[in-house]
Amino acid sequence: MPYVSIVFGLLLAALGAYTYSIAGIDPEKGTKSLTAAIPALPGVLLIVLGAVALVESLLKHAMHAAATVGLLGFLAGAIFFGMQLAKGTPLSDNKSIAGGGMAALSLVFVMLCVNSFIQARRRQAARTQAEQVQATASSS
Repeated sequence: MPYVSIVFGLLLAALGAYTYSIAGIDPEKGTKSLTAAIPALPGVLLIVLGAVALVESLLKHAMHAAATVGLLGFLAGAIFFGMQLAKGTPLSDNKSIAGGGMAALSLVFVMLCVNSFIQARRRQAARTQAEQVQATASSS
């Protein structure tokens, strides 16, 4: 899962870079708005947490933190995307791409995390059961 976290972090960072690159220049400020790069923030966090999770003793904590970042990324992206749709912003607009893309990538990441956590719990239960069977067989 650490590598999955890093890959999804890179995808979110790339989405942020893309939406920033296609963002228009604000006529009042004369610069691009940094909010176009918002998907890069959870992306960078996922990259860092994925790298931390490569250390075996930190794996569990880092992946739980990564799942939390993914969940927050999904919620933020979905809310922002919904607001853009409510305003009538076209789906091809920079803001819609950023919000919808962040929500979609984050949701897939969270689903993969949940699946991984379930599989880890099942492996641990099977290991515990095998140890119990072995302990009763050796004491007989």
